[in-house]
Amino acid sequence: MKWLVRQLLGARAGIEELDRVLGGGLVKGSLVLLGGEPGIGKSTLILQICNTVKGSGKVLYVSGEESADQIKIRADRLGINNDEIMFLGETDIDIIEQAINDMKPKLVIIDSIQTMYSDTITSAAGTVSQVREITARIMRLCKGQDITTIIIGHVTKDGNIAGPRVLEHMVDTVLYLEGERYFSYRILRGVKNRFGSTNEVGMFEMQNEGLIEISNPSSVLISERDDNPSGSVIVASMEGTRPLLIELQALTTTSVFGMPRRATNGIDHNRLTLLIAVLEKKAKMAFGTQDVYLNVVSGIRITEPAIDLGVILAASSSYKNIPIPTDCVVIGEVGLTGEVRAVNLIEKRIKEAEKLGFKKCIIPEANRKSLKEKYKIEIVGVKNIQEAMINLKIR
Repeated sequence: MKWLVRQLLGARAGIEELDRVLGGGLVKGSLVLLGGEPGIGKSTLILQICNTVKGSGKVLYVSGEESADQIKIRADRLGINNDEIMFLGETDIDIIEQAINDMKPKLVIIDSIQTMYSDTITSAAGTVSQVREITARIMRLCKGQDITTIIIGHVTKDGNIAGPRVLEHMVDTVLYLEGERYFSYRILRGVKNRFGSTNEVGMFEMQNEGLIEISNPSSVLISERDDNPSGSVIVASMEGTRPLLIELQALTTTSVFGMPRRATNGIDHNRLTLLIAVLEKKAKMAFGTQDVYLNVVSGIRITEPAIDLGVILAASSSYKNIPIPTDCVVIGEVGLTGEVRAVNLIEKRIKEAEKLGFKKCIIPEANRKSLKEKYKIEIVGVKNIQEAMINLKIR
């Protein structure tokens, strides 16, 4: 079995955060689909991959969107130094197939799949039939010759890769590069991987020299939190199997127009509305006259429910104008009756908080009872939101 694994893993991409998401590296003959919003950094990441595989063989970069001069300008800015990168500005799949057969590259980049077309199909490039046909032809050719291929795909307004869903089923690996365009942090998330786990994420920061790996995201995400204002709290979220400590900020103000607003950045708007309703019912706080704004610092989006208690406490802290101690981390899912429910991987979250020097960790009581190890950090178990608020002296 070990011999088989060594044979399957073709080459490491040379970028540790990317290799982490891929499950060890690029697999020989695999087909990888990389999606993301325009300007998020897909082409930058691809060029950096082309540079790190230097010495492994020829790289064919096929672009239907940019000219060779445009790619060269970006490559110079990023410090790309690989003489084996070959550029082909073409959208006709017949010419692309001929180039692959002639060059025999080890890595092929298609940027992007929506710009490619085949004369055998009458519809325009980017349509469902064209995308399906182009992907199928690339898959047959590259798998037949053991050529690793990375396809860049555009995404729609709802965040899905444009084209048929069958496109994601055809490839071996699907990666999404996520983040806010006006923030520097990016998360690379695997949503499908035939050669590894999809429970891994990689984190990068966009700088002038390209995407820089962040090996310890938690310390970076909370590094600018110096003072202790009301409405701010640190939560422990899991991105795959990696714990992240992230700052939540809440702001409550008296509604001027009589219709209170609920605005969010980084979490689901409906989730905030639900949690505010729990606060009104169980904590007797009059949010019906309050506008509530919630922000996840650094532009990261969080979907897991383990930050519910943090949202509750941040909103309460702002409403009462009582700050939460800076050395406290909050973890817990909140139910409709105000109970604080257990979350998974609690040990990893606590260890991350302990490693970064936090003194107190508020967790669900059910999680506290199940802990087997002893920690230097103070562990406080709570059964409901009232207990958590009393412990932090918010009520």
